[in-house]
Amino acid sequence: MTACEKPISVEEGNESPSEVTLPDGTVAKTKKFTFTLKGDFTSEWKPVTRGYLAADGKDLTDVWVLDYMNGNLVQQIHQDDNTAEDFGKPVMQLAYGDHHIYFVASRGQGADLDTDAKTITFSKVLDTFYKDYEVNVVSTSNGNRAVTLDRCVTRLRLTFTDAVATNTATIAIAPGTWYYGINYATGLPVAAKSSQASSINVPVSELGKAGLQCNLFGFSTADEWSTDVVITSRDADGNTIGEATLIAAPFKANRISEYSGPLFGSEGDMSLSLNTSWDEAFEGTW
Repeated sequence: MTACEKPISVEEGNESPSEVTLPDGTVAKTKKFTFTLKGDFTSEWKPVTRGYLAADGKDLTDVWVLDYMNGNLVQQIHQDDNTAEDFGKPVMQLAYGDHHIYFVASRGQGADLDTDAKTITFSKVLDTFYKDYEVNVVSTSNGNRAVTLDRCVTRLRLTFTDAVATNTATIAIAPGTWYYGINYATGLPVAAKSSQASSINVPVSELGKAGLQCNLFGFSTADEWSTDVVITSRDADGNTIGEATLIAAPFKANRISEYSGPLFGSEGDMSLSLNTSWDEAFEGTW
C-alpha cells in the first residue's frame, strides 16, 4: 500500500495516534478503520487471505481512497500493488467527525489523479468501480467496514460476423462522445472526447476468420445516453477496408451494449443483443 499524500499530521512513530492535526489546524482524536472492498469482483481462484480484486476474470490493478471532511481533503491512499496482502483492504486513521470517503478501484491504464478537480482520468479506460462512503466517526464506531463498490463504466462490444480480410491491420472505434475519467466527488463521467478513435491491432491468427470481437470501455452515468460510433478497418498502409456506423447507440453504467454485423467489405446490418453478466445489454444494428 502506497500513501501518495497524507496532509494530516501525526506524531512520528505512532502507528495508532489518538490525535491528529487537520489541514485547518484543528486537533482531533482518531480511530483506526479497516475497509474491505467488495463489489462485482471475485476471488474464486485465489486465497481469500491475501488482497485480491478481479472482475470478469481480469485483475484490478489500482485502488484510490480519498478522505474528505468539510469539503477538504484530509488524507489519501493509492494501492498499486495488487499482489500485496492488503490490496483492497486499506487502513486509515479517521478523525472524529463526518467524512466522505471516495473509493475508486480500476484496471485502467495511464491514470492521472487531480485532487484540485477531484478527478481521475485514464489514457485507456478499463473496468472501474466507485463508491462515495459516508461515515460519522465517534469513539464507539465499528472500525471494520465492508464497502461495496459499483461499476461506473459502460462497455461497447463488437462482434464481426464476416471473415476478417487478410490484409486487415487495425480496427478503429470512434464514438461521437466518450468519457475517459470520473469526478470522484460526484461519481459523474468527465474528460469527454469527441470522435477520438481507439485503434486495435488485429492478430494475424484472426485473419480470414469470422467472429472477431472488440471491446471499448468508457465512464458513464447510471442514466442511459446515446452517441454515434464509427468503426473502420484499415490495412497496414492506413487504407480503409470496411466501415460501419452505429446511430445513437445507447450506453449506461454497468451495461454492455453489444453489436454484431459485417465490416470487411460486406454490406449488412449489425444487430444488438443482451449480455446478462452485467445489467441487461442493449441490442442494435447498423
